[in-house]
Amino acid sequence: MSEEDYVYNSFTLQLESLNVSGGSRYAAFVSILLSYVFIVVANVGVAVLVFLDRSLHQPMYLLLCSLSANDLFGNSVVLPRVLLDVLRPPADRLIGYYECVLQAFIVHMFSTTCHTVLMAMAFDRYVAIGNPLRYSAIMTNRMVTKLTAGAWGAALILVGILLGLTVRLSRCRTFMRSLYCNNASLFLLSCENVFINNAYGLAFTGVLFTASIGSMVVTYTKITVVCLTSKSATLNRKALKTCTTHLLVYLIMCLSGMIIIILQRFPQYAEEKKVAAVLFHIVPGALNPVIYGMQSKEIQKYFSRKFYSNKVLMSP
Repeated sequence: MSEEDYVYNSFTLQLESLNVSGGSRYAAFVSILLSYVFIVVANVGVAVLVFLDRSLHQPMYLLLCSLSANDLFGNSVVLPRVLLDVLRPPADRLIGYYECVLQAFIVHMFSTTCHTVLMAMAFDRYVAIGNPLRYSAIMTNRMVTKLTAGAWGAALILVGILLGLTVRLSRCRTFMRSLYCNNASLFLLSCENVFINNAYGLAFTGVLFTASIGSMVVTYTKITVVCLTSKSATLNRKALKTCTTHLLVYLIMCLSGMIIIILQRFPQYAEEKKVAAVLFHIVPGALNPVIYGMQSKEIQKYFSRKFYSNKVLMSP
């Protein structure tokens, strides 16, 4: 690229979009739109349900509300923008620099908080299975508040440093090879040395995944030991039901993220990486409330009561 092709410190950036045309463009738009509507309805529904039903005012469901809020938060920043860009011509897929930084911040908050909230939920499950007699004494409202604040606070600090290192850089490019703004696509707009950004990004990812996977391994190892040494069939059934739900949600999130990381190593799969980037937001956000709703006895009881009461009111 010659010097005249560079545009220094422009406040208008251009994004990529899904490589679809004709009827496929409208099919992609409708699919993403329906997915987004479902994510909003399902996650808002979970939060409202927990708020209205006092029997759901338990640590597990309060932490689930935090997970739903994160899914709603992250998807509401990314998917509406992706929807608009699917219908726009390439020249009109523009975004302001500060808006892009804000979007990148929320995108990384979303992905980081997914890990930290699920780590807090793993702790809750360990206390419930490993120390059920002291569960109420340990998992107080104050403890739930600390776990929630810690999950969001840790993500805020890590992501704040990540983006802080990027905004200090000058920019010499305007085209971002990404559907939506993220840290890597932002610092690659610079012609300066980005070694510090790469180093911190790798350290960030390493620390997050080590803490996340490590906490899951330790938690589920301890839960397995408790189940193997316990002679209570009721305890083992409870552990299997609640822990399977949590572990399934965690594995879906990790798999969605790992697919993007793997595809980044293969430039020939650029379009597949774009689809994976969209699915990283859609799949966990849509499945999390469904999985917990199907497995939760308390939520099932709530709907059973509502269905029965409505049936009684409608009967002659």
